[in-house]
Parts: sequence; C-alpha cells; structure tokens
Amino acid sequence: MTNSIPPEGATRRVRAALMHKVCGDEEMFALGASIARVVEMASSDDQGTHDLAYYVVSDPALTQRILRLSNTIQYRTASSTPVTTISRAISLLGFDNVKTTALAMLLVDALASCEHAGSVRVELEAALCASLVGREMARHSFFQGAEEAAICALFKNLAPLLVASHEHDRYREISALVAGGKHTVGQASQMILGCSYDALAQAVLAEWKIPDVIVRAQASLPPTAVRVAANRGEWMRQVAAFSLDVARLLAKTHEPANSLEAQALLGRYGNALDLDRERMLGLMSAVQEGMRGLLESMNMQPAPKSETQGSGLPNVLLLATLDAGEEEQEGTHPSGKPKNARDLLLAGVQDVTQMRASGGKVNEVVLAVLETLYSALGFRFATVCLKDAKSGQYRARLALGEDSARLQDGFAFPAASARDLFHLAMENDADLMISDASSPKIRDLLPEWHRKLLRDARSFIVLPLVVGKVQLGLFYADRTLTAEEGVPPDETALIKALKGQVLAALAP
Repeated sequence: MTNSIPPEGATRRVRAALMHKVCGDEEMFALGASIARVVEMASSDDQGTHDLAYYVVSDPALTQRILRLSNTIQYRTASSTPVTTISRAISLLGFDNVKTTALAMLLVDALASCEHAGSVRVELEAALCASLVGREMARHSFFQGAEEAAICALFKNLAPLLVASHEHDRYREISALVAGGKHTVGQASQMILGCSYDALAQAVLAEWKIPDVIVRAQASLPPTAVRVAANRGEWMRQVAAFSLDVARLLAKTHEPANSLEAQALLGRYGNALDLDRERMLGLMSAVQEGMRGLLESMNMQPAPKSETQGSGLPNVLLLATLDAGEEEQEGTHPSGKPKNARDLLLAGVQDVTQMRASGGKVNEVVLAVLETLYSALGFRFATVCLKDAKSGQYRARLALGEDSARLQDGFAFPAASARDLFHLAMENDADLMISDASSPKIRDLLPEWHRKLLRDARSFIVLPLVVGKVQLGLFYADRTLTAEEGVPPDETALIKALKGQVLAALAP
C-alpha cells in the first residue's frame, strides 16, 4: 500500500465511484429506500405506530430481533411476562427506540456479512453505540422532537461504514493516516476520498431522500469548544458529533470515565450539552448497558477493548511500553526492522480480522499473528508461549525463525510469580519493546534461562496474553541487533490490534 496522497483528479474519481456504488447498486438502493421509509414514519398518531408495527412484522428476522431486545434484562417487565408481539414491544421500548433499532438492524443486515466483515463490524458497532448515546441525550433535552437525535447519531458513522464495505483499500489508507497521528479523520478522508466522511454521509443521505434536518446534522463541527445551540437543528448536529466521539471512546477502554479522552470530551461539549462529570458517568453506564442488550438481540458479541497499562512495572520497563520512535518508509533500519513496518502490520491486521470473521480456528489466528510480527518487524526468532498447567510452566508452542526448533524446546520458565521481565509484563499486562537488552537495568530483569538460551538477543518484544486477569502466556520475538528506531504510535496501535484478535480468539 502506498502512503502518497492521491491528486485532486484521482480523489474526484474515488468519490464519484463510491457514490455510484452506494447509490447505484441495487441492494444499496433498496437499503436507502427502506431507511427512508422508516425515517418517514411519524410517532404523533396511532397510524405511525401501526405503520411501524406492520413494517417490522413483515420482516421475520427484524421481528425476532426486536422481540429479543424487548425481553433482555434492561427492558424486561417487573412481572417478567415475555413480550411476544411487536405492538407490545413498541409500547415497552417506545416508538422512537424501536424505529431507531429497526434502522440500525437494516444497516447490520445489509452490511455485516460483506467481504470485509472485520472492518465493517468495527464501524457498525460505533454506529449502534452512537445511536444509544443520542437516545440518552434526547431523554434530557427540552427541544421538541429531540428523539430524532438518535437517528442523526446513528448515521454519523455512515460514511466510514460504507467506505469499509465498498472501498476497503481507501478505508485502510484513511485508517493508516489517522493511526500515524498526523491527521484527523476529517483530514485523512478528505485527502483520500476528495471529501470528508461527514460530507460523504450528507451526500448519501440526501440521495436517499432523508429529511434535511438529519442530513444537516451530519455536518462537521469546528474543533474548538462547542457553544450552546440556538435551535434544535444545531443541537442535533452537536449531539451527533458527541455521540460518535463517545462511541469511539467506549470501544477503546473498559474504564472510559477516568480517561483523558473523557475529560477532553467534557471540556469540548460539557457547556453546550449541559454535561458535568456525574452526568457523563451516568450516560456512559447507561449506554454500555444498552449496548450489551442491543448486541445480544442481534447475536453479536462485543469486540475486545484494549486495556490500560498496569502501574506495577519498574520505571525502566514503563519506558519500554511501545511509545517511541519516528516513522520512515523505505528499506530497513540497522536493526533489520523494515521501515514500512506500519503498512505490513496493517495488512496483517486486516488478514487476521477477516480470518476470525470467517471462523478461523484459534491456532490459525495465533500463527497468523506470529507470522505478521515476525516479518513486519524484522525479527530473527518469534514464538508464542502458553501456560502448561500439568508442568506448571510457560512453554513455547509455536516458533519461527533461525534455529527455531532448538530455541522452542528451550523456551520455558516456571509459572510461579517472580520479579523478572516476563512475569512483570504479564502481571501488569504491559506490552514491552526492549530496544537494548544489554543495558544494565534490563539485564538485571532478565531471568537466567533467557540469558543462556538467547545470549545474543539485543532487542526484543514481549506481548502478554491476559484474559480477565488470567495470565495465559505471551508473544516473544527478538533480534541480534539493538533497535534504536523504537516503535511509533501508529505501529503500536496495530500491534495491540493484532494481540487483541488473539485475545478474542482465546477468550472463553
């Protein structure tokens, strides 16, 4: 994949081709028509309720999902009487909730099983979660018709969803630019597509004949603190942007409330949307609970989140947790690491994601990740080491590289806790990149077995495999030369994504 920015003429062609696919394809045309029909249904009278109930009942799969959602713990009635009819579901969930859920399920049905299911799944979850944030914001708004904010929020992630499913190479290019830390999503999508994701969403929704108030709500906000809205349309635009930002945050961490990102969101949106820390906590909690029920109703399991770093590491290891280095693109570093490691890692993430989405076995996923780490980062030896309950040891199960058979046989150490680099990494669930293993402070933390077996290792990586605080093992890979180049943030994110796929495959 190239990192050069396409010329203006090329971006115009990309945008035009994408619009033709989205609006000219028969299946997408049908999706747009169905979405427009549901959006038009009004809640102001009995006819609207009848129309929505009739629409849902006419689709057996949609009926089943709405009823399943109605019978989740979050909505179950005090009498625990099962909900068996759509009219009862509408009464229990509320007209606007069922309407937004039906729209969400239309997107899931149309896109979830596409060729690039892994990437699409990420964007679908963001859209679904954003709709729940919008719903919670509408509950506390004094604007008439505020319930429409949930629909505006659902469509806020429409463009990444469509690009992931219809122009996946462009999607990967945009994601790589954003991961590099030098471009916002808006800037990256403008460079690659010739228009921002938000502008693309507006164009598609307008083509689908969606009401103007929803189309306008997709427009980008300025990057500064948001002012109090003067009208309902402006407020819905703010809520749509805030909802997607919250959805992205909730996808990243199990404890979003205390994160720097949450503080930044509060600083940007708090005054405009009448939010303080307590209300933000309540909103996030309600959305997380609602998301569990929604995914359960669709037979979708939530994707794993990347955990925060542990705090029990020695300072020398905290400095080695994958956070330094500058990116270059051609040739190799003196250590042997390819300068286009980011592109190689990104390709590996996409391959592994698709492998899992298509039902790949655990061993196949682990081997694919090991191969990606080995080749993309230029290691001479790489292994995955898992706990063996019978022997009370961690033992290498798969290995690649020079003299791999001998090194795999010798790569074993006691499971009992010890204050060495490997146990510290697992106990703190900290991903480590050691640039110079010969430094005294690092050598002091290396166990004797490692010094004997891999006496020529000068730089190496340790990626613990921890599921629910259970230490399963780790990935290890090394080189015989130091790695002064470090690991830049975009590569860090991709390495964590690879590990996340293994964790998801290993989770019970």
